[in-house]
Amino acid sequence: MNNQVIIKSNRERDLMRQSGKLLAKVFEMLDGYVKPGISTMAINDRVEDFIVNELNARPASKGQYDYQFVLNASVNEVVCHGIPKATHFLKDGDIVNLDITLEKNGFIADSSKMYVMPKASPLAKKLVDVTYKAMWQGIKQVKPGATLGDIGHTIQQYAQTHGYSVVREYCGHGIGREMHEEPQILHYGLPNQGLVLKEGMTFTIEPMLNQGTAKTKTKKDGWTVITRDKKLSAQSEHTILVTSTGYEVLTLRQEEQPGKS
Repeated sequence: MNNQVIIKSNRERDLMRQSGKLLAKVFEMLDGYVKPGISTMAINDRVEDFIVNELNARPASKGQYDYQFVLNASVNEVVCHGIPKATHFLKDGDIVNLDITLEKNGFIADSSKMYVMPKASPLAKKLVDVTYKAMWQGIKQVKPGATLGDIGHTIQQYAQTHGYSVVREYCGHGIGREMHEEPQILHYGLPNQGLVLKEGMTFTIEPMLNQGTAKTKTKKDGWTVITRDKKLSAQSEHTILVTSTGYEVLTLRQEEQPGKS
């Protein structure tokens, strides 16, 4: 990983916009596909087919760090990095985070969305809603001259005000030609601390909130991260560009157009 934060040129920003728009289409496709009874591997295979054959792009996660799938499917108490399985079928009361990356013309976009099954509990729905809103609270801090601490602090305060804990071991990251670039984007912190944002930076904001404590553990497969107390976890993620006046969400979906966040 390059230790320098890479400022994207106007041309590179345009290419990242293209990747982001394509990735948004993946989630819009999934809106009508993800439902109880479907396996997480079937979702994985559908996404791979859609990215490769319909969008003429590349699933950037596949082969990265020897990972063999195109997405993470993190169900219920799984915090992140859930591995798709042909034997894992979504149930009526589940919540699932689908975390997907896409590369087009050399640039990568990264986003995740929570899918809530029809009989998920009100408490599960609340966690998902607050996590999504916490991400947006962080996004709205982004502008030249703001700091990474401003983003993390805002997310942490919003989450804790609603009674949730913020996972600390996993964070957002710079993104561009590489899936993981500098800087790291913590979802907790202090205002006016850390790296000062500049126009042309691109990174993900992807808070993970837990119903219980922030403590996690990794399962024996070496990938799947779960809450230690087995309580629910949720995550929301977008890829962000720092503009001259604020931010642009490169992976914004149709349902999220201005006024819907």
